[in-house]
Amino acid sequence: MLIVVGLGNPGPKHARQRHNIGYVVADVIAARYGLSPPRRRFQGRAQSGEIAGERVLLLKPETFMNESGRSVRAALNFYKLRARDAIVIHDELDLAPAKVLIRKGGGHAGHNGLRSLHSQIGPDYRRIRVGIGHPGDKHRVLRHVLGDFAAGERPLFARLAEAIAEALPLAVTGDDPGFMTRVALLCPRPRPPKPETVEGAETGG
Repeated sequence: MLIVVGLGNPGPKHARQRHNIGYVVADVIAARYGLSPPRRRFQGRAQSGEIAGERVLLLKPETFMNESGRSVRAALNFYKLRARDAIVIHDELDLAPAKVLIRKGGGHAGHNGLRSLHSQIGPDYRRIRVGIGHPGDKHRVLRHVLGDFAAGERPLFARLAEAIAEALPLAVTGDDPGFMTRVALLCPRPRPPKPETVEGAETGG
């Protein structure tokens, strides 16, 4: 059995924020795989079903981000599972927008949800890291993370959530490289614009 966790903050105020991408992906996963209706369990909302032949509990902690670990620990303890049996989906500042990586272990890099998970269950869970990009200035980080996706970003991240959900069976069965490749194929990231050249400008030498 696996526990798949989408990190976020509850309530409509936070629904479109970059920090809530874990919630967004979790909702798409639930719909795609016909998981059970959500129930209030483990200080969150839980849905269950089967993905790639594996029994899965999908959990959205409602403790607010900085206490997410309490919710995940309660679910793991109930099913007598370990941290390695959890896959956590979260936003990642240090990845380019819409870039997705999966890894096991590592630090929390200041992410309050991961910090809470580390303190409650240790670092040995797997994590699907969804890039939201860095604003370029540390003083703008909080506003960026807790800000809503810009209108121009929303279609891309909606497609990305669908791609992660479609590729999830590969992660469930342990094929992490295959999962990342599949996501990249299903939702290619837009190429950055080429720098504009000024007509007639001299090149340095």
